Amino acid sequence: MDRSELDDFLDEQELDGYAFYDDESNSDCYYLTGFGAPDPFFAVYTPDETAALVSSLEYGRAKKEGRLDRVARLTDYGLQEKRREHSAEKATELVQAEFLADLGCESVAVGRDFPVGAADGLRNQGVSVVPDDEGIVGDIRAVKTDEEVDNVRSAQRANEAAMARAEELVAEASVDEDGVLHRPDGEVLTCEFVKQEIEISLLRNDCALDETIVACGEDAADPHDRGSGPIHANEFVIVDIFPKDKASKYHSDMTRTFLKGEPSETQREWYEVTDEARRAALDVVEAGATGDAVNQAVVDVYRDAGYPTIFTDPGTETGFIHSTGHGVGLDVHEGPSVSRDGEELQAGHIITIEPGLYDPAVGGVRIEDIVVVTEDGYENLVDYPVELVVD
Repeated sequence: MDRSELDDFLDEQELDGYAFYDDESNSDCYYLTGFGAPDPFFAVYTPDETAALVSSLEYGRAKKEGRLDRVARLTDYGLQEKRREHSAEKATELVQAEFLADLGCESVAVGRDFPVGAADGLRNQGVSVVPDDEGIVGDIRAVKTDEEVDNVRSAQRANEAAMARAEELVAEASVDEDGVLHRPDGEVLTCEFVKQEIEISLLRNDCALDETIVACGEDAADPHDRGSGPIHANEFVIVDIFPKDKASKYHSDMTRTFLKGEPSETQREWYEVTDEARRAALDVVEAGATGDAVNQAVVDVYRDAGYPTIFTDPGTETGFIHSTGHGVGLDVHEGPSVSRDGEELQAGHIITIEPGLYDPAVGGVRIEDIVVVTEDGYENLVDYPVELVVD
């Protein structure tokens, strides 16, 4: 991992280190330390060493799992003794300030999500705490190494197995006289059951996710409606899966839209123009292109086909009502932005391309691939067909 860009940032800002006080949900902290815990812990990166101050409970695991040059326990700094003399908050700030002093840090940068109380506590102890408004760590980790690309690729293979299971359930279902899909055992095929089967497939491939999207009919017209209830024939079914590999903690993200039965002329046109928009965006992707230009390629296709977008009509509630994509890595949504004013893409960025159309009167359709930006184009990490009708 090349940290020279962070070292240069600290040097330019005349700061001694970069500090975190958070739990395992902070991907910037995990990226630099290789360690995460369910409760907040204190960690500091300096050009000379990376260190963590943890509870005795996490001490052994931090030493074993983390990419840390120094691991200290709260007890090493007399936390309990300090608590007998001061409030818990005061004792914590004293311990953290002493830890920083041992690292030679009189000034630190912190992310915008660094706790205000912790920052004030350090300042009370004479430490200069400077918010990082640039988001330097996020920018650094947006450019993936070959190992990180392989981590996302592994998550994507699991994603595809789960997507295949979802498609299989729709394909093998029968349709009753009311257009409701039924499983081979006679039970109604619901969005909840499909999501359960997706999660089982992911677990078998050492991946997990908090939730996924299986939305049918009118529910599919809301891009982030998780979906519920029976699945019906002749209606769009959006399946959006964004798993995390348990070992590496890297994500993937892919969406396909299925339909059991016979699509209407409108449904088929929606699907075809959305796939055209996906391919038009991919044609723009390469190092040096901007996220704005990739997004505009999608907007142009929809506009030319007569569909509204929030970029041509900010007040529209139907049509293309979200941006084209986002970065993926330790977070399922991270930099770079693939939207209006999106920054210049770099080789090693991993981004999604996910155009879609939405209207409660029709439903919703979205097709999403995940790609690695290269110097002269992209590598599509998705090996899954783009087909609407399932039989």
